Amino acid sequence: MRSTPSRRATATGALIAAAALIAVGVQTGTATATPGSTTSAVPASAGADQGSLTKQLSPSQRAELIREADASKAATAKELGLGSQEKLVVRDVVQDNDGTTHTRYERTFAGLPVLGGDLIVKETKAGTTQSVTKASKVTSGQLKAVDLKADVAPAKAEKQALGLAKADGSKKAEADRAPRKVVWMAQGKPQLAYETVVGGLQHDGTPNELHVITDAATGAKLYEWQGVENGTGNTQYNGQVTLGTAPSYTLTDTGRGNHKTYNLNHGSSGTGTLFTNSTDVWGNGNPSNAETAAADAHYGAAETWDYYKNVHGRTGIRGDGVGAYSRVHYGNAYVNAFWQDSCFCMTYGDGEGNVKPLTSLDVAAHEMSHGVTAATANLVYSGESGGLNEATSDIFAAGVEFYSNTTQDPGDYLVGEKIDINGDGTPLRYMDKPSKDGASKDAWYSGIGNIDVHYSSGPANHFFYLLSEGSGAKVINGVSYDSPTSDGLPVTGIGRDKAEKIWFKALTTKFTSTTNYAAARTGTLAAAGELYGTTSAEYKAVGDAWAAINVGTRDGGNPDPGGKVFENKTTVAIPDRGAAVYSSVNVTGITGNAPSTLKADVDITHTYRGDLVIDLVAPDGTAYRLKNSGFDSADDVKATYTVNASSEVANGTWKLKVQDVYSGDTGKINSFKLTF
Repeated sequence: MRSTPSRRATATGALIAAAALIAVGVQTGTATATPGSTTSAVPASAGADQGSLTKQLSPSQRAELIREADASKAATAKELGLGSQEKLVVRDVVQDNDGTTHTRYERTFAGLPVLGGDLIVKETKAGTTQSVTKASKVTSGQLKAVDLKADVAPAKAEKQALGLAKADGSKKAEADRAPRKVVWMAQGKPQLAYETVVGGLQHDGTPNELHVITDAATGAKLYEWQGVENGTGNTQYNGQVTLGTAPSYTLTDTGRGNHKTYNLNHGSSGTGTLFTNSTDVWGNGNPSNAETAAADAHYGAAETWDYYKNVHGRTGIRGDGVGAYSRVHYGNAYVNAFWQDSCFCMTYGDGEGNVKPLTSLDVAAHEMSHGVTAATANLVYSGESGGLNEATSDIFAAGVEFYSNTTQDPGDYLVGEKIDINGDGTPLRYMDKPSKDGASKDAWYSGIGNIDVHYSSGPANHFFYLLSEGSGAKVINGVSYDSPTSDGLPVTGIGRDKAEKIWFKALTTKFTSTTNYAAARTGTLAAAGELYGTTSAEYKAVGDAWAAINVGTRDGGNPDPGGKVFENKTTVAIPDRGAAVYSSVNVTGITGNAPSTLKADVDITHTYRGDLVIDLVAPDGTAYRLKNSGFDSADDVKATYTVNASSEVANGTWKLKVQDVYSGDTGKINSFKLTF
């Protein structure tokens, strides 16, 4: 491999690792498979631009690229126009087969971490900067204006964080370390803040790593997120499999970064005891044997390692060839599994009655994929980015299942189908129609960032299924699916192999810590364009699949879904951090109330949509929030919002209300349309 001749500039970075947990169920059975064996279905890259595919770097090659980027980070910062007090910290490097290099950076200001200041720099093989993707569009001038003097004592921030943790039901809550000063730049205008990390245990016994951001000027809470990511052996779920072990008969996979599996023996802290044996046979397929769950977890880690290496060219979770480790038998009857970036490990409970360990293949893959996300885009585990974080783990868990393709657990688009966590044999989540679980959402809507990330992940899971398999009824590996679309139009799938490659490339080279659904659409379209071309069927399918979950429009625009249309095309300027402005339509000739699926089409040009708060105001003055400000690192707003306005009289003046709540960016309303 030859590294880039010069390290110029661009950047990308991420907030602190987000957290997610997943609960799944189990079922016994018998099967035979070897991790990464040639009988597994390895996705083909036929049709893709081979140069744009991720290059499989050895740990030493990746380390060399990171050293080069680190050596030239000062020059990169200068090329990016960063201020004298801004410094870059290299986080990750991904290289394509054609030599294109994508370098992720975090940022500091006056020695303080800048949360939301991460960026990605894309360079050609010759070292020419092609693009820069930033988590925030805050300018260096705005950052320079941050007052670095705190008016609030650190103790007040710590007290607030502990109070929030206790209010959430945490046990033994205590600060892991003293609050640290940071610059909070993930929600518009940058400001001095404290970050406090609260330890102890969550209400269900899961370890706690609650991150609380406190305004250093007022003491008000700015944001919070959880940092724990919830998620020859005779196994319980995969039958008899081949495991990677050490010659001394320990569960140490010497061929996969020395991944180890430990026994917590129902404890809830520490590493536990490494599994050892007098022979190289582990478990008996029964949960009463402590080695059985260990064999499942060890096998899941091996298959996930092989999937990322053989399908996406990534050697290990961080790409550095270092294995994580697994801990099984956590707690007593603990019905969950989780990933912790702080220990670089996966942990599994034994489920209800300690007889249903959460060590099935898709759970292992889900948890390890949280680690991949933390090492790359680092999608913050809250709001829309949190839903995308969860969906990423579900997407690659499905990929690992199809890759492994054991007789007992063939690939499917179900999450947690092997463990009866609901008590009725149903999966935890469904990708073809997420709402079938009773809580997840099938399509995007303006308030989706306000719900639990395990449910706001639904639209992204649905997008991936539609992109892979298309809409409508079908049977795959014996499982029946019937996937709807929010616009009522069909989607033609491009195959799971291509969909996985598009999502992985977007995750590793386009997404940042603050990516939301709109930005995910932009990133996946960019990835599809690089891999297959912007005039390809694959590129069109990406746009159609997003439109089918109410993110963006179909190629050429969506046809009106029927009904009467009222539109205002008068341009309205949006003042920078000023008063709200309005675009109005006068609705007449409609009998009775507005529909429960009122469509509001919004076309706004703006240099940073994260500054905007958008409402639909009914004739009686009732406001329906279409979009909040905050984690929204993209330009413009071109979207169709669906509003349940069935309690409103249809006739009268309806208004689109738009306000820019932060300084530094400008824009205008181009048009506003309602379809009844």
